[in-house]
Amino acid sequence: MSAGLDDIDRRIIDQLQEEGRRPYTEIARAVGISEGSVRQRVAALTDRGVIQIVAATSPIALGMIQAFVSVRLSGSGLEQAASRIAAIDEVDYVAVCTGPTDLLVGAVCRDNQHLLEVTTEIREVPGVAETDTAVILSELKDSYRWSEAVRPD
Repeated sequence: MSAGLDDIDRRIIDQLQEEGRRPYTEIARAVGISEGSVRQRVAALTDRGVIQIVAATSPIALGMIQAFVSVRLSGSGLEQAASRIAAIDEVDYVAVCTGPTDLLVGAVCRDNQHLLEVTTEIREVPGVAETDTAVILSELKDSYRWSEAVRPD
């Protein structure tokens, strides 16, 4: 079992992915366990960092600029650079990658000038050798649902 999830955990997650505000009583009925068990399992999944229950917004729909910055580092210091970049307020995503990109950084900015300021701040982090910025022009798919093809056993 991946991440220690059992079938009940997966079914609870499925219910929450369909509707994040679904009442625990409804989830309990759908999954076949008590409301208290649902509450405990959701709390445990949240505490372990397996799930977050949040309102997801679309920066583009809000008239903002969303960009991804590929960051290449020189030498060591991956964790320190990643931590410094993650501390930038506009940064909402930081991931360590394989290949020519060491870090993939997501940022949301008010306008082009703001994006320039944020990418300059990223480039000034010690160890950052090179960056490439891709501005999202439109989103074709943004899904938080598990695909059956990648669903853990």
